[in-house]
Amino acid sequence: MNLSQLGVPIGQMTRVHGGFANRMYRLDTDQGSFAVKELNLADRRWTYHVEDVFRFEQAAFAAGIPMPEPIAADHGTLVHRWVEGETVPEEPASAAFAFEIGEILARIHALDVAWPHPPAEEPTPRDWPELAARAVATGQPWADELAAGVGTFLAIADFVDTCERPGPVVLTHKDIQPWNLLARDGRPVVLDWELSGLLDLSGELGSTALSLAKGPGLDSVRPAVFRSVLDGYVAGGGTLPPFGPSWFVFLIGGWLGHTRWNIVRCLAGVEAGTGPDLALSHESARDGVRGLPNLFGRLAELQHLLG
Repeated sequence: MNLSQLGVPIGQMTRVHGGFANRMYRLDTDQGSFAVKELNLADRRWTYHVEDVFRFEQAAFAAGIPMPEPIAADHGTLVHRWVEGETVPEEPASAAFAFEIGEILARIHALDVAWPHPPAEEPTPRDWPELAARAVATGQPWADELAAGVGTFLAIADFVDTCERPGPVVLTHKDIQPWNLLARDGRPVVLDWELSGLLDLSGELGSTALSLAKGPGLDSVRPAVFRSVLDGYVAGGGTLPPFGPSWFVFLIGGWLGHTRWNIVRCLAGVEAGTGPDLALSHESARDGVRGLPNLFGRLAELQHLLG
């Protein structure tokens, strides 16, 4: 992308570290500050629909959704107006913050935006025995834990493939997690829309509500915060879908695919030119190898959050 349209630079464009999938840079010019995101197109798990996502973002911004202003997009780059705010820690949010996220989701789902693509269906990975053997052979630091959990990972794959989704399907952000939020004056700002697309409503609500109600593990889940997201959704005009395991299948399936993707990057042992740094891939692989079996094992307990 030709960035000259953004104005005359004031200093060098600087990298902002920490992205789990892409690479982010800040560019300051005489026309303001911009977030320039370099999309990882080398080993993506699915196709980016950049033009359609950008159109969806424009509609959301025009409707007053709290988010960075979308400025420009092409096949490999997204540009937004830079937004100052505080990072949202991975810990239980306040009930008020969670309630507002629920309201925002309802407003997003009410947008009248055409979407020409069917829901993205990533093949459920089942090559866990082979991945574990390669991890052990190459001395990965989390190899023994992966090898011990192969049976659980295959059971998780079965759950993802067989769990019924009740609908409805909505056009949505799909990834409202603490690391994709900022807090500005204590209120949420929604970042990182590039995964937007069609999704079963229960999966969107369950993933979002649980992420805001817990810390890094599952020992600090606050049911009141979980329910605040749902209360905000209803207050914003949304209707809750039927309760059941489908509320958590998108979260579990997405984490399963993300874990495998990072494991493969670690097995290659090469610092890639796009996407997360190798050290971050190791951290994500380790977290998935340890956290997914725990999450899956407590699925019945999590369903009690639904009332």
